[in-house]
Amino acid sequence: MSVARHGSGPDVVLRAFASQVHPVFMLPPLAASAFGAVLAREGVGGLAVVHLFVVFCGLYTAHVKDGYVDFHHRGEDDDHPLTERGCRLALACSTLGFAAGTAILGLAVDVVAVVLCLPGWLVGYLHAPQLDTNPATATLGYPVGIGFALLGGHYVQVRSLPLAVVAFAAVFVVILAGIKVVDDATDYAYDRSIGKRTVAVVLGRHRARQVAYGLMLVGLVGVVGFALAGVFPPSAVGAVVAFGSVAWVARRAGDDDSLATMLLVRASYLFLAVLVLAVWFRPLAGSA
Repeated sequence: MSVARHGSGPDVVLRAFASQVHPVFMLPPLAASAFGAVLAREGVGGLAVVHLFVVFCGLYTAHVKDGYVDFHHRGEDDDHPLTERGCRLALACSTLGFAAGTAILGLAVDVVAVVLCLPGWLVGYLHAPQLDTNPATATLGYPVGIGFALLGGHYVQVRSLPLAVVAFAAVFVVILAGIKVVDDATDYAYDRSIGKRTVAVVLGRHRARQVAYGLMLVGLVGVVGFALAGVFPPSAVGAVVAFGSVAWVARRAGDDDSLATMLLVRASYLFLAVLVLAVWFRPLAGSA
C-alpha cells in the first residue's frame, strides 16, 4: 500500500514526508528552545541540539496529525500528499524520534527534563481533533507548547528554571495566544459551518480581534514591567518597540486576517531576535 497519494518512488515519498515540515510555524518553537539555551549564558552543547530535535518531532507530529484529521477524516482540506497509511507511518516515526530524544535527555539530565518535553508531543498529537474544537485549548495549545520549549531548552543546560526564564515563557505564551486568535479567524467561515468553536466563532471576528490585540498588549506591558523590575535587562524594551510597530501595521489591516497573521508571525520572529540580542549582549549599562 502506497504512502504518497501523488506518485510512487523514493523521491516522491520523501517529498510527501517533507511536505509536513512547515517552516513558518516550526521556527518559533525551535527558536524558543534555542533562546532558552541562550538564557543560560553558558556554552550551548549537544543537549541543546537534542532538545531542538525533540521539539521538532513534537511539531512534526502536530502537523501530520492535523493534516491527517482535516483531510482524511473531516474532509476540510482539498488535498494532502500522504495517504492514511503514510500519515500513520509519519506519526510513528516522529513519535519514535521524540521518545528517543526525550530518553536521552532523561538519562543525561533528569526526569524534570522529560516532564518539560512531554507537553510538546501531547499538545501536538491531541491538537486535532481533541483540542482544536474548544476556544481555550485551540488558542493556547501552540503558545503553551512554545512556552515549554523555552523552559526545556533552558533546563537541559543548567537544571534550573530561574524567574527570568519563567517570565519570558509567560510573556511568549500571552503574545502568541493573541496571534493564534487572529490566525484562527482566517478560517472563521468554515469553522463556523462545521461547529468548530474557535475564539472568532464564539465571540465574532470583531471582538476576537479586540481580544487578540488585548493579549498582545498585555504581553508587551509584561516585558516593560519585568524590565523595570530588573527581571529582564532594560534593553528588552526594544523588543516591545519592534513587535509593537509591526502589530500596529497588522491592526491597520482591518478585516484581512491572513495579512495580519503573516505580519504578526514575522513580528514574533523580530521580537525574539531583539530579546536574544538584549539578553546575550546586554547593550545598556547597568543591566540586570
